[in-house]
Amino acid sequence: MVYLNLSFNLMNSTLPNFPLMSDNYRLVDLSSNQFHGPIPSSLSNATYLYLSDNKFTGLRSFLCDVRDGATVLLDLSNNLLFGSLPDCWWNLKYLTVLNLENNELFGVIPRSLGLVHRIAFLNLRHNNFSGSLPSSLKSCTQLGVLDVGENNLVGEIPSWIGERLINLVFLSLKSNRFFGNIPSNLCHLQSIQILDLSMNDISGSIPSCIDNFTSMVQKLNQEVTSISIFASISIYDGGEGYESNAMIVWKGVEYEYKKILGLLRIIDLSSNRLFGEIPKEFVNLVELVQLNLSRNNLSGVIPEKIGKLNKLESLDLSHNKLSGNIPVSLAEVSFLQYLDFSDNQLSGRIPTSTQLQSFNASVYAENLGLCGKPLDILCPGDETLNGTPPNSGGDDESNVEDGGEWFDMSWLRMGIGVGFAVGFCGVCGNLLLNASWRLAYFRLLDNFGDFLYVIIAVKWATIKRRFSN
Repeated sequence: MVYLNLSFNLMNSTLPNFPLMSDNYRLVDLSSNQFHGPIPSSLSNATYLYLSDNKFTGLRSFLCDVRDGATVLLDLSNNLLFGSLPDCWWNLKYLTVLNLENNELFGVIPRSLGLVHRIAFLNLRHNNFSGSLPSSLKSCTQLGVLDVGENNLVGEIPSWIGERLINLVFLSLKSNRFFGNIPSNLCHLQSIQILDLSMNDISGSIPSCIDNFTSMVQKLNQEVTSISIFASISIYDGGEGYESNAMIVWKGVEYEYKKILGLLRIIDLSSNRLFGEIPKEFVNLVELVQLNLSRNNLSGVIPEKIGKLNKLESLDLSHNKLSGNIPVSLAEVSFLQYLDFSDNQLSGRIPTSTQLQSFNASVYAENLGLCGKPLDILCPGDETLNGTPPNSGGDDESNVEDGGEWFDMSWLRMGIGVGFAVGFCGVCGNLLLNASWRLAYFRLLDNFGDFLYVIIAVKWATIKRRFSN
């Protein structure tokens, strides 16, 4: 058998232990069914093996009952795999892609996984692995994607990640229990495009060498980025590739990204215990699309030239201890769609730009020193000409709000006063000074009164006669 595709059906049996009869290129796709039970060892002869989105529970016989398995790609994501991983990965020495995300695996990550020297894609996300990252993984120098997020891993971030895994493009350690400093050796990851260390217990300062991330400083070849690294992870053989995916917190909401994953440049260090200043070297990461440093203990000022990050679409610096002004250069970031500076110690006027004033006031909240739109707090010198602030409860006629902007209307009140004075003097003044005009005016009023009296009397008499008949 060369090619078997039974994916996206409702098959719900266990798999037979059938042999694959061809020594040529082989692909077996049984994904998106309801197969359950153990994975038969005979499937280790398949080169590309897609078993995701089923109910498989056993992996031991597949790994440990074979010798020199031919599997290059193994996708067991979204199953019911339970227990610890067997420590016999040396049997799959050709393995390049391993995806075990969203299962119920626990225990330590086996050391023998580091013997799979060809592995380029390793995804263990959303399980219950504990212990530390095995040092044997430093032998997997071809790794481009390493995702161990949402587990219970503990320990310091290994320095060998930056020393040995220099081909990493995607590194996620999020939602674990890593502690200690961010090792400066991570700055050796020149190809890194997505770095997610969020929701751990990491402390210390952010390394100033962060601008060594060449892929975030220089524009890379998009074809290489999106195809050979992410879409196929460099395992093309007979036209088959592997499309990687990742869960990314994008603009405050978690999404799953696939095809455009290679186009993103993201740094997420949020929800840790980092302190110190934001390194000014961040402004050199001009290809950066998202930066999240929220929920730390960062202090100091926001880098003055942060406006150089003109591709930035999401910036979250909330829940820190940042002080000083919001840099004026931020008004130049025209693609910014998500912003959060709340709960800091920022002060001064919010820079004026169409972009920064378009956000809700909540993104600047809990910064007692900030003023200016979109906040309702006036900056010094923003009072109206008569000294009454627009929101101070003064005359409504002198303060008009239109489209979120306050306008000084004192000129209108002055004009009304002048007009009244001119009209009064022009009419009443002449009547007081000119006797003939005054007599003619009162005679006109008397005649008009007599006219109205006659009209009303005639109408009233007509109505009485009509009702009397």
